[in-house]
Amino acid sequence: MELDIYAQQAHSLVDAAIGIAMKQLEEELPGDEPTKTALHTIPLDDSREGSFIYEEHDVKNIAWLTIDEFTEKKGEEKIHEFIKTWQYENGWLYCIDYLGVDEASFDYRHRYRVRWSIPTRRKPVPKATASVYFTFQISKIKPKNYPVEVYYVFETNTLVHRPGKSRFREVWLKDIIESKAQMMRFIDY
Repeated sequence: MELDIYAQQAHSLVDAAIGIAMKQLEEELPGDEPTKTALHTIPLDDSREGSFIYEEHDVKNIAWLTIDEFTEKKGEEKIHEFIKTWQYENGWLYCIDYLGVDEASFDYRHRYRVRWSIPTRRKPVPKATASVYFTFQISKIKPKNYPVEVYYVFETNTLVHRPGKSRFREVWLKDIIESKAQMMRFIDY
C-alpha cells in the first residue's frame, strides 16, 4: 500500500513518540486490572499559588488481546470496545480505518486511525475532523499469551496515551477541530 507524505510523517511522529514513551514506562506483567483509579491535580484557584485539590477518577480500560489472538478485525473491535468507555456528548460520530502494518526488528506495529466529527442536519459533511491514531505493538519475541501493547496519540499532539493510564477528555477533540477551523479562515480558495 502506497502511503502519501502526510501518512509517512504521521507514522514517523507516532514511532518517535512511542519510542520515548517506551523508555519511560516500566515493564508490566499481563493481568493488569481493567479499571484503575487515578488522582488528578486541579488548580483550586488561579489567584492562590500552590492551591490544588485532588479528585479521584476512574480510568477505565478493557481486556486487550493477547499476541496470539490478534487480527486486524479483532483490533478494530477492541478499539470500538475501548471507545465505549470514553465519556463524550451524543453528537460525536467516528469511523475506524486500518492504515496498515510496519515491521520492526522485534515487533509488528498495526496502525488504525479513528476520525471524529460532529455532523448536523444542516451540515452533514463536517468542515474538519479530529483523528486519534492507535498502534498495536505485536512482539515477535514475547510469549504468545502476553497482551499486545496498545498506544494512542491525538492528532497535533505528541503525548502518547496508554489505555488505563489516562482519562479521555472530550475537549482534546474539540481543540483539534477548533484549531483546524481557525486555520481554514486564513486560506483563500
